Amino acid sequence: MRRWTGSGLLTVMVGTGAWAQSASTLEAVRLHRAEARSQARQELEACVARKCPEQGRLALLTGTLALAEGDVAEARTLLTGAEVPTLLRPYLAYYQGQAHFYAGDAAAAAAAFARALEKAPPALAPEARARLGESLLAAGKAKEAAPMLEAAATQEPSAELLFQRAQARKALGNAAGEQADLRAVALRYPTHPYADEALGVLEALKPPLRLTLAERLQRAQGLLDAGNARRALEELERAEAAKLVRTPPDKARVALVRAQALFATGQKAKAEEALAVARKGPTAVAAEAAYVTARRAMKTDDNATARKLMQALEKEFPKEGPADEAGFFVGWLDLQAGHFAEAVKAFTDFDQRHARSRRRDEAMWYRALAHLRLGQYAQARAVLDSLVSTFPQSSLVPQARYWAARGQALEGASADVIGPAYETVITSAPNSYYALLATERLRELGKQPPPAFPEAPRPPAGSEVPSELKLAVALTEAGLFRDAAEDVRARTARIRNPEQALAFAGALLRLGEYGNAHMVAARHLWGRAFGARMPEALAAFYPRAFENAVQSEASRYEVSPYLVWAIMRRESAFRPEVASAADARGLMQVIPPTARAIARKLAEPEPAPAELFSPSLSIRYGSWYLSQLMKRFAHPALAAAAYNAGPEAAVKWVKDKGVLPLDLFVEEIPFRETRGYVKQVLADLYLYQSFYGKDPSPQRLSLTVPVPNTEGVGF
Repeated sequence: MRRWTGSGLLTVMVGTGAWAQSASTLEAVRLHRAEARSQARQELEACVARKCPEQGRLALLTGTLALAEGDVAEARTLLTGAEVPTLLRPYLAYYQGQAHFYAGDAAAAAAAFARALEKAPPALAPEARARLGESLLAAGKAKEAAPMLEAAATQEPSAELLFQRAQARKALGNAAGEQADLRAVALRYPTHPYADEALGVLEALKPPLRLTLAERLQRAQGLLDAGNARRALEELERAEAAKLVRTPPDKARVALVRAQALFATGQKAKAEEALAVARKGPTAVAAEAAYVTARRAMKTDDNATARKLMQALEKEFPKEGPADEAGFFVGWLDLQAGHFAEAVKAFTDFDQRHARSRRRDEAMWYRALAHLRLGQYAQARAVLDSLVSTFPQSSLVPQARYWAARGQALEGASADVIGPAYETVITSAPNSYYALLATERLRELGKQPPPAFPEAPRPPAGSEVPSELKLAVALTEAGLFRDAAEDVRARTARIRNPEQALAFAGALLRLGEYGNAHMVAARHLWGRAFGARMPEALAAFYPRAFENAVQSEASRYEVSPYLVWAIMRRESAFRPEVASAADARGLMQVIPPTARAIARKLAEPEPAPAELFSPSLSIRYGSWYLSQLMKRFAHPALAAAAYNAGPEAAVKWVKDKGVLPLDLFVEEIPFRETRGYVKQVLADLYLYQSFYGKDPSPQRLSLTVPVPNTEGVGF
């Protein structure tokens, strides 16, 4: 069953007539509120009682909500016989098919999916085709199912479709095709339940078709990458039981994967033994094993040992891939330890030995930072100028320009010299963290910073909806927000120029489809927003998404709504359906353990993980959590760091580096992801405040790192 995740579509439509659904019901559906289904049911009953013409559309909404909650019998009753406008008929047929299928009536499901496919729009057609093939197969009509499953699995392969296509191919006597699909399921989707079933089918063949060692290692690595280290170890044991591990190189390759899985399960001693075996393998495997050992030392904060291991790795395996990373980390570890002269030398050596490294611009930046920490401002400026001229497209250019100017200031240059340099940072990268820092530095000098953006974001004027979005409007009116979002994504993928993108973005903002508006802007409107400074383009980059919910929860928990939007922008780009590899979910990317802890603090029932896709719940929990972080850390930079890496990590960094001014403190946050996260959140926070804040005086960024409270939220 398709997961009901909702979308950002609002209930503010244009010129489409009276609706059966009330605005409050549509808002409840959009925000995944618990009362949405009961509200829709009540409105349907009222509509039936007065024989209003919108019964079919209300039945469609109520039926899909029943499906989402697993009430298949009610869904089937509501959807059967409903009448809806022409644009919605393929969707009605599709959800009728869903209800029939999960009620166990595969033949009725196939008939409904076939009706859906007849006039399905581009976004619905692949799914309708796949479900038609699945239903025909379940109804015992493999020959009819085969072409549907062939097309569906080719267009959008998944474990389910490949497994079903294998069944259809088997029924048609295509043994080679069946085996290819089963092998693909087993190797590409090792964590899926069908993967083990596919392996069982392959091994039951006569003669059995068994995986090679390379394929077993592929499955083990896939399981390990998915966080299932125990199953990865089981996969390696199967490879050994099947006597696939025959030669010393084989043993080394298996030992390398085993070591990583053993570390992940806390079996350090056995992991070290496995690494010793891997170190005796082929050069490439031995280099990877040495790198794993060095990174393990870094993870346990044994940086002195890590540095020695990285240095030895680079010397022993100079031509292997890990040597590049090892050489970089030698300098990085020197910098973290405060050995700035050694860091300068290490990064200088790195630049000479790894002239083609993808990390060269980063290494130049850290060499300049080490010079700055030594008070060698002229040397730092020379390296930074070289970085800008050698890598003009690097994302590090704005910070190189800022720190070149900052170095001049620390060297004692006059305001007349420094001011223009800071102004260049603002005008060349107006949306960056470094533009924010440059603005504060100019104010310290008593100078008026140039406006980063002359005008605040302003959605494009007009109420016309592009013809390509008419179906999305109809789906929104019916409360089918997920389907509307999928249709929008399919249409926006065909945008070809900025003018078309601007029209789409404006319409999407009016529809409240913030995530897709932001996506269109990021793909097509960067130059319009940050080059030409067009307020219409900026509106899609910095929307006040889900404004009522954000303002309400921010007010309730006494946190800035602009901070909520800044975190939301960084976490999900305003897309409620997003899930990360770490199982963070929804607009504010709350992970289930954090959600449970918040629920306990709020004295309410713990939510199921699926509920975290609810915009309403995500905004509420995210706002509460941010409010607690601000109470403990009293600075948005530290609150953002804690939101990303956890409060205890933020406390440790303040303890280690809190005497530094904010700009240096942020540069020395040891986690790369968190450094970038803090920078973007701060930039977005102050842009949101400048765009939408009502206070005429400019908001200031404190460049002093405060001492956190010893007590407060710790999860």
